[in-house]
Amino acid sequence: MSRAVSKLLLIFSTGFLLVSCGEGQVSAPQKTDDQLAVDALFSEWDKPGSPGASVAIIRDGKIDYSSAYGEAQVEYSIPIDPETIFHVASITKQFTAFGIALLAERGELDLDDDIRKYIPEVPDFGTTITLRQLGHHTSGLRDQWSLLGLGGWRLDDVITLPQVMKLIERQEALNFPPNSKYTYSNTGFTLMAETIARVGGKPFPIWMEENVFLPLGMDNTLIYDDHEKIVNNRAYSYRLGEDGLKKAVLSYAVAGATSLFTTADDLSIWLNNYSTMRVGGEAVNTIMKTKGILNSGEEIEYAFGVENSEYRGLNTLGHGGADAGFRSNVIYFPEHKLGVTVLSNLASFDPGGLARKIADIYLGEHMTPLEDKEAPVETAVLEAVEVSSDVLNAYVGDYYSRELETTYRVKIKDGGLIAVHSRHPDITLNALGVDLFSASAWFFGETTFERNEAGDVSVMSVSSGRVTDLKFEKIK
Repeated sequence: MSRAVSKLLLIFSTGFLLVSCGEGQVSAPQKTDDQLAVDALFSEWDKPGSPGASVAIIRDGKIDYSSAYGEAQVEYSIPIDPETIFHVASITKQFTAFGIALLAERGELDLDDDIRKYIPEVPDFGTTITLRQLGHHTSGLRDQWSLLGLGGWRLDDVITLPQVMKLIERQEALNFPPNSKYTYSNTGFTLMAETIARVGGKPFPIWMEENVFLPLGMDNTLIYDDHEKIVNNRAYSYRLGEDGLKKAVLSYAVAGATSLFTTADDLSIWLNNYSTMRVGGEAVNTIMKTKGILNSGEEIEYAFGVENSEYRGLNTLGHGGADAGFRSNVIYFPEHKLGVTVLSNLASFDPGGLARKIADIYLGEHMTPLEDKEAPVETAVLEAVEVSSDVLNAYVGDYYSRELETTYRVKIKDGGLIAVHSRHPDITLNALGVDLFSASAWFFGETTFERNEAGDVSVMSVSSGRVTDLKFEKIK
């Protein structure tokens, strides 16, 4: 379907075809109460000089409302419109999983195949890691972004597929035995994208265009794995700094876990496919919606690249995304054939919350009442403790990781401990107990110092949520 035809169909389906208002004059039909209520939700950003959002609502297979607020490129005062292309971060995972499911349905691979069958560079951890586990985040593989952060990378560096693959190849351990736990891992979806390329015989972006985007009619959608590629009508992302609006730079050149470029209207087409199954059919649709089941028999909420959950008593399929200043969310209510897409280019934006408020407007009468906010659950919090300089001196030294090929120098500063890396600001380590510290950096997390038989500190072990017990050996 051509872009021009898509536009024409969009005009008819939304009901915004211009009508005569007198000689030489035209006017758009008045917006419905629901559409005005949607506009009100985004009024804060609907102004010059502000990043904003693109919104699309699909109902019963037709786009009910498509609108945009704020600016796609603040420097040039270019407004967002329904055809503005956004980076949608982890929403990409649905598409990568869909590609794997398509290949499985065609008999070109099996979801329970070992990933090493297709990518032998993945280390042999002494246990099988399947494609199915990658798609459910139960593989145990450490997360690539956390590993890169620990390795001294900034997330606004140019990060390429070969660099990520080399990082994976150097890993010596998993977070946990495969399928024993659920922990979100972007690494698995990078490997799934590479599997699609190798099995499909074409680069991942081309295979996805030919097998997914074009068959669905997603004419403004692409996989962006070249950080220098020019994309017309794209949005750039921003964040709020101490002295005002700042650019939020994104230079990824790796795809699968992220790097889908698309529009709100195109994502509406995608959401509609959960009901029509026009591409993929029932077999693929079933794979996508089926939740993961751990070895213990516990069912997790995450399906195959999709969050299969509920909201106010209604079943939902969806996903969110966040990279740099881009924030995105899609949510689909299959029983009511209603989907909502919210894409933004401002880091402080809450697309998931706003998508659900839009759903409240359209489906509120079918939903259970909104519950009062529950009191926060009290959790045990380890408080920092004072440690003498004599004790701290035992931790001072250089610590090297073979897996990351990088070194941290642990020093005493202002009576406390810091970890120093040449590419990061100094990381404060707060003592929580004997040999246990918390860190000020998102990728550093909880730090445990381990001792040898002589009682001397020999290892610094770091866990950061998506990475568990990564070892740095004390070298001096």
